[in-house]
Amino acid sequence: MSWIVSLIIGGIVGWLASIIMKTNAQMGWIANVLIGVGGSVLGYWIAGLLGAAPTGILRFGVAIAGAVLLIFILGKLGILRRS
Repeated sequence: MSWIVSLIIGGIVGWLASIIMKTNAQMGWIANVLIGVGGSVLGYWIAGLLGAAPTGILRFGVAIAGAVLLIFILGKLGILRRS
């Protein structure tokens, strides 16, 4: 059950990050989930490197920031383009 919740939250995180980065028109729900989950992992990894352990609403902010960073990286690699 917890992995279903993780996928749902990952989808929301990916969707919000795609709106922030203006790539929402080209991303479907599967891409949003993948970006959300992958970006969350990236964000928490970077936060761990910085010695931060976000709690509460900051965890959601770190997940969105990681997803935004992942979209930026994928955009620079030519995988995602802004509309």
